[in-house]
Amino acid sequence: MTSTDHQTLPSSLPRPEDELERLDAVWKTPTGWRFFSSVNNTNIGLLYIGTALLFFVLAGILGLMMRAQLAVPDNTLLSASTYNQVFTMHGTVMMFLFAIPVVEALAVYLLPNMLGARDLPFPRLSAYAYWAYAIGGLAFFCTLFVGLAPDGGWFMYPPLTGMEYSPGLNADFWLLGIGFIEISAIAGAIELIVGILFTRAPGMTLSRMPVYAWAMLVVGVMIVFAFPAIIAGTALLEMERAFDWPFFIADRGGDPILWQHLFWFFGHPEVYIIFLPAAGMVSTMIPTIAGTPLVGRKSIIVALVAVGFFSFALWAHHMFTAGLGVMEMSFVSAASMAVAVPTGIQVFAWIATLWRGKVRVNAPTLFLLGFMFIFVLGGLTGVMVAVLPFDWQVHDTYFIVAHLHYVLIGGMVFPVFAGLYYWLPLIKGQKMSERVARWVFGLMFGGFNIAFFTMHITGLLGMPRRVYTYDAGLGWNALNMVSTVGAFILAAGVLLFIVDLALTLRKPEKEAGNPWNAPTLEWLPSEDYGNRSIPMITSDDPLWEQPSLSPEVEAGQHYLPFTATGRRETIATSPVAAEPRYLMILPGDSWWPLIAAAGTAGFFLLLTIKMIGIAWICGITAVAATMAWLWQLDREQPMARARVSDSLVLPVGATGSASQSWWGTMIMLVVDATIFASFVFAYIHISMRLNVCPPPGAALPDPVWPLLSCGLLVAGSALIALSKRFIGSWPMPLLVLVALACVAAAFGFDLNGYRLAGLDPKEHAWSAAIAAIVSYQGLHVVVLALSGLFLAARGWCGYVGHASRATIDNVALMWHYTTLQGIAAAAAIHFVPMVMG
Repeated sequence: MTSTDHQTLPSSLPRPEDELERLDAVWKTPTGWRFFSSVNNTNIGLLYIGTALLFFVLAGILGLMMRAQLAVPDNTLLSASTYNQVFTMHGTVMMFLFAIPVVEALAVYLLPNMLGARDLPFPRLSAYAYWAYAIGGLAFFCTLFVGLAPDGGWFMYPPLTGMEYSPGLNADFWLLGIGFIEISAIAGAIELIVGILFTRAPGMTLSRMPVYAWAMLVVGVMIVFAFPAIIAGTALLEMERAFDWPFFIADRGGDPILWQHLFWFFGHPEVYIIFLPAAGMVSTMIPTIAGTPLVGRKSIIVALVAVGFFSFALWAHHMFTAGLGVMEMSFVSAASMAVAVPTGIQVFAWIATLWRGKVRVNAPTLFLLGFMFIFVLGGLTGVMVAVLPFDWQVHDTYFIVAHLHYVLIGGMVFPVFAGLYYWLPLIKGQKMSERVARWVFGLMFGGFNIAFFTMHITGLLGMPRRVYTYDAGLGWNALNMVSTVGAFILAAGVLLFIVDLALTLRKPEKEAGNPWNAPTLEWLPSEDYGNRSIPMITSDDPLWEQPSLSPEVEAGQHYLPFTATGRRETIATSPVAAEPRYLMILPGDSWWPLIAAAGTAGFFLLLTIKMIGIAWICGITAVAATMAWLWQLDREQPMARARVSDSLVLPVGATGSASQSWWGTMIMLVVDATIFASFVFAYIHISMRLNVCPPPGAALPDPVWPLLSCGLLVAGSALIALSKRFIGSWPMPLLVLVALACVAAAFGFDLNGYRLAGLDPKEHAWSAAIAAIVSYQGLHVVVLALSGLFLAARGWCGYVGHASRATIDNVALMWHYTTLQGIAAAAAIHFVPMVMG
């Protein structure tokens, strides 16, 4: 296929008169209560955004309760216990239930149209991610009303969150609740990475891709490497609480600092995971309001990647006062300052774009200008706390509270509000009131600075963080009252915005058009199926540089103006050059993602309150629903090739490494490997604290057991590789079952070796760390058992063929990974004592 083929518009060959009606019927959104079975990105994105904004309001109310408590000294409005719950839930909800979900929500809603695609490649995964987040998040928030909300701070530092100091269920709700919410975020990241790389419109090369899509691609990769650390950390702390495995108990060989390493390896990149999507939105909106192309576009893209890279060197930024070595502190201090350089490049590029263009002052403009003012101040205080002597003085004071809010609210909330004003016409064609927007901005900008700039001074005067009251004679009275007044002014602005938003959404629907004269593709006319036809892109700013694009797309003169197979489809393109590769078949609406998400949420939450039986019923329901939705997929394609325009014929679907499901599985395994690496890091960290490794009374199993186990794992992988040669015939499922027996036997040998060695996870943290690694391998054996039985069943039913082989390809990837992980686990467990001893 030549590039000439791609850039030739379809000729005027006759097409069916009812092609638009058939396209609409395939993509039509179900009505009534069936709406909740929808998996279309537009519907899921709107639900996602609405739920995230609900959590923003709820977390804001908790923040107002805190400010009311701190308005005057010796206040008794909230007790110490209640304040700790409110404080913990405020930070947790803002960070985990608003900040991360809202950026993923906006991406799910905007990216398909911005990329010129019909939908993202795994719409049911998006639906599952949303419902798990919504159901689990609302249940988690309701713990406040029964006195079971977590109270250890949103960072949950041990030993205060261990069983000795937090014997109730409060901490367990945080650990299990946040764990599966993070899994939901990772599912969303996989969807976005594959969607951005493989569903861009033909001709939209990486260099032409919108900056917002670049930001979300970087963020997706960051989520894949950052979030596994918190999943591993929460698993370790929950195992300590549930099974008395002392990972963080110093008296039994554990180390509370281990939690801080794992938490902040996630926590500081999370700040940039929140900021980079906002920066991408800013880079999208500023050229529109200035009426000129973005200055330094390539430099901004490089800066986005650089920020993502530097962010992983900053986790100990939060641990300067934790007693780390001078070399470690100096390294992180330098990285903390270095990250300001790519951030500054973006700010200067935005200012240059505004300077070069003719700025129109409207609601998005006001919030973008407010963002730049607030975020730059937050960045300046960030450089200040990167200086070690200064950080030692202010580390646990309200100066840090002020810095945190300037970076997060300034760096994310103001751009999100600008984006809501900017993109709201996409929903019903109606813009929000400009007159009301000025009041909203004035109240939010003024209230924010009154509330949080004052906290810098309060912190410099010595007010510590995380206190629920203070004495009258400390000189903080007036400053705290000013901060409280500012917080309520800020809340008044948010309330006014919500009222105007509700009134706007009640207006009758009209054609959205392109009210801002924006250059990006989301402003093309769209329906449930996205654009009438998938456009051919030849420029960075297509709606400016290709003026005839909109009428051509609307007239169906580009790619896929119909349903070629009678199913939902989009064009899969190459990741760099965006050349058409194949016709991607997308799954339709289904109840299974909702049922699977409800089962997942029920499993974790009911497990927390010790309703073990019902919890397992929910877990089995989640697994069964997931298998049911996967059972419907990956059958023989309706045809081998399909015409997507009068000048282009593409294969229907792809197999192996060319398919989107293969890449989704690979990214999932990278997440998996990062979780495993976090467990190995915990084992190494605990081993390094020992005077003698293994510690007295502990021993490793005889090497014969891990050797036998590794041999069986390799044999299982070899059998799976062999089974691929028998696709479509009876030996394939039999070989899978024999491979499964090998894996089960391998894990049995592992367990027997540790049993004979007398390993006791309750006795010492070193033994517990080994038990955690072995348990994680055991979890993979269970997953392989389910996957292997599923694959064998599909093979016997004839659903695995040469044109529908995604099941065996993806199960094989998981199988080979489990083999490698088992070998790596055995090597790490036995090699570390040799080095440390």
